[in-house]
Amino acid sequence: MEKNYIIAGFGGQGVLFAGKIIANAFMLAGKNVTWYPCYGAEMRGGTVNCEIVVSDDEVSSVHKQDVDCVIALNQLSFDRFISKIKKGGRIVCNSSLIKETRPRTDIDYIFAPMTDKAIEFGNHKLANMVSLGVLSNVETVLNISILEKAIDMVLPESRKKLLHTNIDAVKLGIDKETISL
Repeated sequence: MEKNYIIAGFGGQGVLFAGKIIANAFMLAGKNVTWYPCYGAEMRGGTVNCEIVVSDDEVSSVHKQDVDCVIALNQLSFDRFISKIKKGGRIVCNSSLIKETRPRTDIDYIFAPMTDKAIEFGNHKLANMVSLGVLSNVETVLNISILEKAIDMVLPESRKKLLHTNIDAVKLGIDKETISL
């Protein structure tokens, strides 16, 4: 089994941080993983994405032609990556910043107001953590226990005081009432 993921948004949304957490969570689950960041020189405010390839065996390569799952945190990312999803794949969308449209009939859509939930929680910068919770609803390997450990692994020592805040934001995304299929 090999699956590939893209998480995409604009600089400042914590896309690369969330991607590292996903990669580490799959490693904790015993999978082989690669994580590949892609961003422009503009960084904050510009487009950012990363690819995560997960496999039971050695990972064949990064930068796949088609992907199994895209997490789109803004409209530009939705528009850019919708065509890269394999037939039968899925897109997880931040409906706070993405119109709820379904231009393809051969993939699954999950919409959740990630930014709105993060704002209600007290910090719009936690939308990336909410997205991980939403993803865990459909990727059972990424349960809260593994995500907690992965966040702890990835969070720099200088930010460890934010560990429980990040975990609580993930739990907001796990809440089934957050999601629209």
